[in-house]
Amino acid sequence: MDDLRLIIAKNISELRRTAEMTQFELAERLNYSDKAVSKWERGESVPDIAVLKNIADIFSVTVDYLLEEEHTKKRFDKPQNKIRLANRGFITGMSITLVWLIALLVFVTGDMFREQLLGYHWLIFLWAVPVTFIVWLVLNSVWFNKRRNFLIISFLMWTSLAAIHVSLIVLFDINVRFIYLLGIPGQIIILFWSFIRSKNGTVKK
Repeated sequence: MDDLRLIIAKNISELRRTAEMTQFELAERLNYSDKAVSKWERGESVPDIAVLKNIADIFSVTVDYLLEEEHTKKRFDKPQNKIRLANRGFITGMSITLVWLIALLVFVTGDMFREQLLGYHWLIFLWAVPVTFIVWLVLNSVWFNKRRNFLIISFLMWTSLAAIHVSLIVLFDINVRFIYLLGIPGQIIILFWSFIRSKNGTVKK
């Protein structure tokens, strides 16, 4: 059992380092603490079978690979991982570009009905900004470092407040400049949420 524990520890450590991933990043993906990952890599404890399956999926290997001392076939390709990451970045960029393409199409279409829309169709570009952050938030949560979500959500909140403020002025001649005060408790909540999220894994061992 001790030998198997050390084999698993060695394989997890090698896969993580090859992927250029920190213990904290792996722990966050697994909803565990970095202390738990450190114990696994030192052979002090062994992840349960469900966690081993998740680790295998993250590094694109089989559970058997984690249990094998010698690997006759290289199953983890660092260049492929970089290509996958680059492709995800490309898809994210295309998705954000699509948001602005749709906004542009709506603007051009709205310009054909300028009189009916009273020239307010340019507001679509204003609202495209928070929509951009929503798309970025979703894709970042699925594919990239979730710690970046704190900044994305902050930008989403402030740009949404700005869009509401400007829209109320333009459409209804209502200047609710104090609306930005809502951003203060909102930012505090986001800060606390970010802290709780980063420390969430310490409960799990």
